[in-house]
Amino acid sequence: MQTELAVTGQDWQPHLNKYHYTGSWDVLALRSPGGDHKNIVPELMGKHSEYKDNVYMERFSSVRKLLSELHCPIMSVRFLNLKAGAVIKEHRDNELAFEKGEARLHFPVITNREVAFYCEQDRVFLQEGECWYLNANLPHRVSNNSKADRVHLVIDCTVNDWLKNMITSSDQIVYKKEQVDDNLLNMIKHLRFQNTEDSNKRADDLEKKVRILLSNSGNI
Repeated sequence: MQTELAVTGQDWQPHLNKYHYTGSWDVLALRSPGGDHKNIVPELMGKHSEYKDNVYMERFSSVRKLLSELHCPIMSVRFLNLKAGAVIKEHRDNELAFEKGEARLHFPVITNREVAFYCEQDRVFLQEGECWYLNANLPHRVSNNSKADRVHLVIDCTVNDWLKNMITSSDQIVYKKEQVDDNLLNMIKHLRFQNTEDSNKRADDLEKKVRILLSNSGNI
């Protein structure tokens, strides 16, 4: 993947939700809603049957080989490049969790020890060549404190029995109880999309409430 990425040219697009990051965070979509390579926001579509490989998938035989080994319905497939010095602010990807039927898999392709990935307050070291599932419905943030870009292959999947077995049979599993009302999360999401000074302030207040709720939940 590293070799194939080196010859892709300048096809990256900036991530659309600029509220959630500072610096440069770019996306190269390989599988997208309707097969449109310019559509880099998988959350806009709901059914995995609406996702199709686009023209960029042809450039990555390594990705096609990997996908052939994932025996679950595949939704979006994207490379995400967090440029040197960039920061992804703490946020939640509403409803994107194994327990809710969808899982986001991270395959670190280019990274280093100066990239700080936090899920809630726990730092997670994602190393090249590994596969990670993290509950994106929990607060998480990333800082690329290095002088090099960080690139992950990110695959959104529909949970089936095969994926359940792969995740639950992992060497190390950590679960976190969630006690946050979905209506509250939807309200935050809509306020962020309005992206006004007032709506962002209201969303900040609601996210403080979410953090308090999560801090009171226990580990199992």
